[in-house]
Amino acid sequence: MIIFENVSKYYGSNIGVENVNIRIDKGDFVFLVGSSGAGKSTFIKLMLKEINADSGRIFIDGVEVTGLPNRHIPQLRRNIGIVFQDFRLLPKKTVYENVAFAMEIVKFSQRTIRRQVPQVLSLVGISSKANKYPNELSAGEQQRVAIARAIVNNPTVLITDEPTGNLDPDTAWEIMKLLTQINVRGTTVVMVTHAKDIVDRMGKRVIAIEDGHIIRDEAEGVYGYND
Repeated sequence: MIIFENVSKYYGSNIGVENVNIRIDKGDFVFLVGSSGAGKSTFIKLMLKEINADSGRIFIDGVEVTGLPNRHIPQLRRNIGIVFQDFRLLPKKTVYENVAFAMEIVKFSQRTIRRQVPQVLSLVGISSKANKYPNELSAGEQQRVAIARAIVNNPTVLITDEPTGNLDPDTAWEIMKLLTQINVRGTTVVMVTHAKDIVDRMGKRVIAIEDGHIIRDEAEGVYGYND
């Protein structure tokens, strides 16, 4: 599913990641943890081919990302959904339109969009908010819209970058239940987080990065950092 083979990325004399070897199988739920500047963002950007590795190879769904021609990058990213801490919704579009937009940019037909979007809004529990604008929603509802947008094209991988960072504890757990539900349906989830309580309670696989190196990879891990 996701394979890093001896992957290194440097920023001048600074290490982004160095000699990373990791395999994440289809259907895994993985927490990616580490202190600020440890290499988590570099890891994600390499997966998305926002930056290029200096050495090593990366595979996603059997496709080698390293060396992938620019014209094939959009196809790669269609198979990877991403959710951000700050939601990044389009303020002048409704909930329905925000989610539909993700399908429009990859040229789905309007018929397919009309069928798919309501199904995904129902899955994430915000069908009743379809005609609302982002500023009319709570933070938790906005994050549900962001998740709906990320999964509407049925990606094989869902990357979530601090998805609970702006949420109160109760809402954060609602979002974690939703992510677990999406994972159970077969989507591989990679979650970057500093939320120690969530990582420790979930009992999922934990990959810890420090100074650009994988220092820990545990099947039922804990957070292990004090920041």
